[in-house]
Amino acid sequence: MKDSRPSAHVADAPARRSTDEQARFEAGLVQMFEQRITFNAVLGLKVESLAPGDVRLRLPMKPDLVGHFAFGRLHGGAISATLDALGGLALMVELAERHPAEGADQVMHRFGRFGTIDLRVDYLRPGLGTSFVARAEVTRLGGRVGSVQTRMVNQDGTLIATGSAAYVIA
Repeated sequence: MKDSRPSAHVADAPARRSTDEQARFEAGLVQMFEQRITFNAVLGLKVESLAPGDVRLRLPMKPDLVGHFAFGRLHGGAISATLDALGGLALMVELAERHPAEGADQVMHRFGRFGTIDLRVDYLRPGLGTSFVARAEVTRLGGRVGSVQTRMVNQDGTLIATGSAAYVIA
């Protein structure tokens, strides 16, 4: 007689949030990062991707972000702030993956406990361009601290800056 019980690996798999709930989470995350965090809105940050392992932000160049008036270079503070915001965003996406059964509100609530512990930015080339894209890779996600590596390129793919950061997440 065949055993009708589910196999152990199927029974142990955590439930995933529904497609609608995932879409609600992603829309809430985009709204929070692009609009509710006012400084990100001032910078003009736009979420390009929330895919796990491929979290990206776009920073359009605008006159308010020029740091060197004679050359029209992107201000280092705008670069640093973008990489810092990106690190937090990447950790939110990774936390959502780690807790797949939690609803959008539960995952978003976790953001209230985030804070940057350490941020290091290496400015590799002048920030020249019409737009910039920053990507993040979560290198560690523990119970209390998360670590992220970031990169920023201009529209031609020229590497402008890299960063590493640590965040308190609990």
